[in-house]
Amino acid sequence: MQKTRILCFAGSTRSGSFNQALAGVMAKKLSLMEMDVTYLNLTDYPLPLFNADDEKEKGLPDNAVKLAKLMADHDGIFIASPEYNGSVTPLMKNTIDWVSRVPAEGRHPYRTPVFAIGAASPGQMGGMRSLAHFRQILVALGAIVIPEQVSVGNAGSAFDDKGDLKEDRQSAFLEGCAHKLIQTAQRLKPLG
Repeated sequence: MQKTRILCFAGSTRSGSFNQALAGVMAKKLSLMEMDVTYLNLTDYPLPLFNADDEKEKGLPDNAVKLAKLMADHDGIFIASPEYNGSVTPLMKNTIDWVSRVPAEGRHPYRTPVFAIGAASPGQMGGMRSLAHFRQILVALGAIVIPEQVSVGNAGSAFDDKGDLKEDRQSAFLEGCAHKLIQTAQRLKPLG
């Protein structure tokens, strides 16, 4: 039986990003659970600011097409997205918008995989406000987003030297989210 394929990435490309750290610790957890994990950095997939006129004139950017295919080829996706002014980052929204423009051929980048979301923030709320917006955006695109999510507050001191979460409670939320993502992705995995 083929392993369940999970994609992990962050909606931040900032050096020292807490959300890249969160996506990394989730990727590590999923690998230890014997999943086939792909970790990507959006720095490797730069996209112009979405503009329908540019799309009409120049077509879809190659990186949007590559990301759409990569997303569609996975059974589950975990995205760690920072909170900017109570919502998702411009990078995350721009990426979502470009990928949504790619015509789906068979497997769909939003309707095929199951999504799990998380956020890490220097504040105590851990990006909770942005996660509500993020969930709403993904659901509007037809995505199944599991109810379990990861929210890491005080992120500046939340990770140890190995990149793992220090607090047992946060680790438990991450593990619960990972289990539910795997379980749901395996249950809904397309045949063939």
